[in-house]
Amino acid sequence: MIEKVIEVKNLVKKYNNFAAVDNTSFDVYRGEVFGLIGENGAGKTTTLEIIEGLRQPTSGEVKVLGFDIKKHLREVKREIGIQLQSSAYYHYLKLDEIVDLFASFYDIEVDPVGLLKQVGLEAKRHEYVNNLSGGQKQRFSIVASLINDPEIVFLDEPTTGLDPISRRNLWDIISAIKKKGKTIILTTHYMEEAEILCDRIGIMDNGKIVAIDETHELIKHAKHPIKVKFVTKGLKKDLEKFSVFGELDYVAGKEYHYELVLNKKSDLNKVLKEIDKYNPIDLTVSKASLEDVFIELTGRNIMEEESV
Repeated sequence: MIEKVIEVKNLVKKYNNFAAVDNTSFDVYRGEVFGLIGENGAGKTTTLEIIEGLRQPTSGEVKVLGFDIKKHLREVKREIGIQLQSSAYYHYLKLDEIVDLFASFYDIEVDPVGLLKQVGLEAKRHEYVNNLSGGQKQRFSIVASLINDPEIVFLDEPTTGLDPISRRNLWDIISAIKKKGKTIILTTHYMEEAEILCDRIGIMDNGKIVAIDETHELIKHAKHPIKVKFVTKGLKKDLEKFSVFGELDYVAGKEYHYELVLNKKSDLNKVLKEIDKYNPIDLTVSKASLEDVFIELTGRNIMEEESV
């Protein structure tokens, strides 16, 4: 049986009459990357801060590695690592000095160069945080979360604001942390990132978990499992004939560029034969994505909201 390292039961956090977290329950298992996604105000950040011991719940129960956070917070904090934003560091200390300082908080000795090497920053060990690029700052924030060799690592929007190359470099680092047997709790606004990195995902909306499952299972049960995009100039007068298969719309408002989302996988061959009659200039077939599932469940695109 897979070990539960985090257990959240009937968690509630209220501010006056507003429930930021509304009777939420879920488990996280050892060695997995668990993603918690939701728009701004959905409750994911509040939920994580309660698990991390940074906020007190109104009611409910949270256990981390078997410890009740209300009774054994000190023990919990020794076993978790939390990613900090770059603004949280001492700007008059160099990277290796910050690592040594943080290690002193846990009364342990660490090898700063060895830690920095894990994220490709060993050559920057004598630099100040302010002299790092955005991607380097994010990599250092992950180093800071690993100083106490935690069992569980919390990464809150670790790639926000990074260019595509820096983002993918961080994906490799996160995957390497997982391979060491660590459990990772990840929040992100990038659906592709969640789909690639996360073993399981919980989708939050209005303080509740509205869906939770292995990532591929969530996608498999999408309302529209297949998408067909195609370009043709001959279809405009016959749009209605495709309504029996699903929903047809223009792609980004472009004339002659269409996207058809199918209600059933079994209709794909029929649809392709119909489209072929119009001599498409271009055609691609793809499965539903995590973003499609998110929109179906919440009615919103997560990128419409700014992250917390």
